[in-house]
Amino acid sequence: MIDTPYITETAAQTIAFIHLQIPREEIRHVMGPGITEIFSALKAQGIAHAGPWFTHHLKMSPEQFDFDICVPVSTPVTAVGRVQPGELKARKNVARTVYHGPYEGLSEAWGKFMHWIEANGHRPAPDLWEVYANSPESSPDPANWRTELHRPLLD
Repeated sequence: MIDTPYITETAAQTIAFIHLQIPREEIRHVMGPGITEIFSALKAQGIAHAGPWFTHHLKMSPEQFDFDICVPVSTPVTAVGRVQPGELKARKNVARTVYHGPYEGLSEAWGKFMHWIEANGHRPAPDLWEVYANSPESSPDPANWRTELHRPLLD
């Protein structure tokens, strides 16, 4: 289900993003339109994406998601509508793993990942991000989907 987790460093990434604060149950209704809006803004400005899209969760509660839908870019986007320019900052200590499978299994994958983090004596930062490396756009078979799970650490 998940690859063996490890600790790594991440480089800063220039991004185009849309910030959302929504009830958890709305996530499936906002992702598609949000990513379409970002890619449309990039296309209109002649900017290519520089990697797979991802979500950066700033805060999560049982009822609410506070997150950004993000697309890495090599050239900063000009703000238009909800699409804003930004940066995912570099981090020195980030736990990382890769989940293989459909999005319905992400909750269980995060549970196993968080267990590994805590069992290895680390304290997670409040934010996290998921990179959709192989998604429904790249393969119709969920068995081929790959989601990178990243959790910054406080130690």
